[in-house]
Amino acid sequence: MSFDSLGLAPALLRALADYGYTQPTPIQLAAIPAAMEGHDLLAAAQTGTGKTAAFALPLLQKLSTSGQTMTRRPRALILTPTRELAAQIHDNIRSYGKHMQVSSTTIFGGVSMGPQINALRRGVDVVIATPGRLMDHMQQRTLDLSGVETLVLDEADRMLDMGFLPALKRILAALPKKRQTLLFSATFAPPIKTLAMEFMHNPREISVDTPNAVATLVSHQVHPVDASKKRDLLLHLLSADSRRQSLVFSRTKHGADKLVTYLNASGLRTAAIHGNKSQNARTRALSDFKTGRVTVLVATDIAARGIDIEQLPIVINFDLPSVAEDYVHRIGRTGRAGMEGLAVSLVSHDESGLLHDIRKLLKQDIEINAVTGYEPSAPLRLDAGAPRPKQGGGGQRQARAPQRQPRQGKTATSARPNGYAAPGRGDHAAGNQRRRSSSRPAAKA
Repeated sequence: MSFDSLGLAPALLRALADYGYTQPTPIQLAAIPAAMEGHDLLAAAQTGTGKTAAFALPLLQKLSTSGQTMTRRPRALILTPTRELAAQIHDNIRSYGKHMQVSSTTIFGGVSMGPQINALRRGVDVVIATPGRLMDHMQQRTLDLSGVETLVLDEADRMLDMGFLPALKRILAALPKKRQTLLFSATFAPPIKTLAMEFMHNPREISVDTPNAVATLVSHQVHPVDASKKRDLLLHLLSADSRRQSLVFSRTKHGADKLVTYLNASGLRTAAIHGNKSQNARTRALSDFKTGRVTVLVATDIAARGIDIEQLPIVINFDLPSVAEDYVHRIGRTGRAGMEGLAVSLVSHDESGLLHDIRKLLKQDIEINAVTGYEPSAPLRLDAGAPRPKQGGGGQRQARAPQRQPRQGKTATSARPNGYAAPGRGDHAAGNQRRRSSSRPAAKA
């Protein structure tokens, strides 16, 4: 079946043809007709299967057929957890809608609000935003969401999980109750579905894979290694083909920076992307990686959302994620568009429990092979009681730190969404304002 059979406007079909897209993916085939009929959608598909086009195409169709309005208010809002994903979606919206009179802009932290305010004053049809900066504009009354007809949440599991829910509820309260809501994500845990149902209207559930499915073209390998030898093993694996593009995941921002210093000193062109980096530095690192000026990109989980590299051959987990579902998102960066991919995990003894969770989630065994010269001093445990990294050492999804008491003579501010602070303190990867280190949630990597 081709895109022609989905009832898309000629302008959209022309743009798709310009980029050589003729056959819709399974998620596009299932989601586009339902979205064009006006239904709310709860759609799950693994990363790299074309989720963006699955909501962007029907959204552009709706905006183009409803005609221009006299108001400057945006008619569609797309929320994402990271700046990189917002920028990627914006690029796709402009590409698909290049033969249409539909305007769009991005709103996220790490950059000046001035150009964003100017764009909003001129009027746009589509706003692609991260929650923190969006709330800044709402509080400064530089954005009016009362005209939004369609709400899209991409990477919705992350949007509704780990501190974004309070911010989302405030944003949802500013939106018209009569609207279409589309949720797209690679994973949907049952509690997330329950939360989503609270603000959706009889949504249709679409899933082209089993929950938390991973790409079938991705091969998995585990190399057990002592924690003290992890860096050396990583260097050994990367040096085997120093020209190969490799995406390396670190559990912490500090750990990512240490890896970059080590690998650069060893002669590998390496850059990092995480929430402590400025937006310009993150954009430059991602651009250098895509163009091959940098062959190794070290990333944290949240900062890596939105990284879309064609034919990325390998993903290496220097640290296993603290939550098994994040493994699906990590390795979804490789094995895309029918290409084979490789997911390698360097697992120390104290991460055995995390490996157990991943194997249980995937419902499959993962090949475990020690690398000669880097054999661990103790074998990995694969039972449910296997050890796990100690909390407080940089692991994700820790409990929120206690709030500071206001200083004498100052009035306590009203409760803010988790991960949100007043403007002027910098931004983390999700676009929310960054707290001081004593109260910033560790999950915001």
